[in-house]
Amino acid sequence: TNKSKSLTPDNLVDCFAEIEHAAKRLKNVAYKTPVMTSQSVNERCNAKVFMKCENLQRIGAFKFRGAYNAVSQLNEAQRLRGVITVSSGNHGQAIARVCQMLGIKATIVMPDDVPEIKRNAVAAFGANIVIFDRSKQKRDEMVDAIIAQENQVNIPAYEHPHIIAGQGTAGLELINEIKDLNTVLIPCGGGGLLAGSVIAIKSIAPDCRVIGVEPDLADDGVRSFKSGHIQTITNPQTIADGTRTESIGVLNFEIIKRYVDDLVSVSEHAIEEATAMLFYRGKIVVEPSGALGVAALLEKKVENPGKAGVIISGGNVDGAIFSEILRSVNVRSKT
Repeated sequence: TNKSKSLTPDNLVDCFAEIEHAAKRLKNVAYKTPVMTSQSVNERCNAKVFMKCENLQRIGAFKFRGAYNAVSQLNEAQRLRGVITVSSGNHGQAIARVCQMLGIKATIVMPDDVPEIKRNAVAAFGANIVIFDRSKQKRDEMVDAIIAQENQVNIPAYEHPHIIAGQGTAGLELINEIKDLNTVLIPCGGGGLLAGSVIAIKSIAPDCRVIGVEPDLADDGVRSFKSGHIQTITNPQTIADGTRTESIGVLNFEIIKRYVDDLVSVSEHAIEEATAMLFYRGKIVVEPSGALGVAALLEKKVENPGKAGVIISGGNVDGAIFSEILRSVNVRSKT
């Protein structure tokens, strides 16, 4: 299931067709999430900011789109084998929920440092959870070992054409709803959301700049983009846990290299500031990874953003971590 003739990076028309097919599959299944604005956010960011709120998507993140698009295309024999994936949280939740909906057995391999809210949600959707220690075990080796024993279908979090096409429907909805955007900022971990969305955006609005955003502490994508070769960071320690992937996917990177205008990275402080501002000013709960686009605007990482779209990728933040972010931002604002 990992190769798709039609998701070849040099053919934008065929890639876009895949995203349109995904949008049809997701119709009346995924939520068409709202695009929100906030005068306070606009003033702080010095831009007109249109926030695509995937924190309000099913399972609280855009990952539901790709998971449903991929799993729903499995044939009967594959469905009987069950599905396995490795995930720090949102993709695992998405696969678990989709498999629950479609009556398929799911195994989710998760790191032991994943936020409890994400682990609990996966368990609530009825998936089998296998925990591993990031510092001692290689996740892909664990998955391979389980597949060798139990023969499940592996649906990776981002390195998969159906996942990329599904995630791209978020960008498709944004660019169809808000006309004449100058810039769109998109969080980048493994690159599925960025790769899928840039195809949708450039197909409809070729002059709109698309910029990927990563944390400074997990800037493998920025380094890859600048060098032209995939770079790896082992076990990055950023608060934005959704972007702790060690490197961008190969297919994703081919698409990103070809169509994305730039990749930028932001400080941990900016991520916390953006998360707090979205809560206090925008009245939305966003996980740190979801706040990356707004963080880039706050840190002035993008020149002349103009009318800017931002994909808020998710809202699955642990309560204790969220309070700690708000507390540290309040302390900093007083000093």
